[in-house]
Amino acid sequence: MQKPVDVVLFDFDGTLSWPDSNFAFGRYCMHRSVRPWLFLPLMGLCWIIRCVYPEGMWWRENMRRFLTQKMVKKYAPGFIREHKRNRFGWAAEKVASERAAGNKVVLVSASADYLIPALVRDMKFDAVICSKMCEKKPWKYKFLCWGMNKVYAMDEWARENKFIPHVVRAYSDSVTDMPMMEIADQQIWINPKTGMPK
Repeated sequence: MQKPVDVVLFDFDGTLSWPDSNFAFGRYCMHRSVRPWLFLPLMGLCWIIRCVYPEGMWWRENMRRFLTQKMVKKYAPGFIREHKRNRFGWAAEKVASERAAGNKVVLVSASADYLIPALVRDMKFDAVICSKMCEKKPWKYKFLCWGMNKVYAMDEWARENKFIPHVVRAYSDSVTDMPMMEIADQQIWINPKTGMPK
């Protein structure tokens, strides 16, 4: 019989770090390659569609359509080293204190699998769950870890590890994480610009 286990959920972008890693990686690439600039008209269209249909998949994929496998391999390591400096000062300490309290700590992020695991490797999460991208087409999603999908992914991880998750706390900056926040006993909303609880 499976037993309940106390779990604490953390979002990443805007919660533990700022700015958004997906957009920041795009800007990082733009400073190092001409290829993203060729896609600016498409990006502009995607931005308009994003404002109208924020849960859409088409604009998400086409916003980063300029990315190639070679670009990710070439630019991701440097970006990760640089972006780690943007973590809020309390982030690592809070994750460590939640673990010390006996909770399993889980990062659930919509950001890409070629960024997030390396960005938080030193924080020692019990699980890092993020969007899964196609290796040969790194702009294309295999799984978008966003909205309700964050809850589904966390539940699947718990089933694989043979326990029932009891979410005691969840940290986020965005209302798009409401499904994740609503299953938590305590919701801690973070101001993405300051890193402080709202």
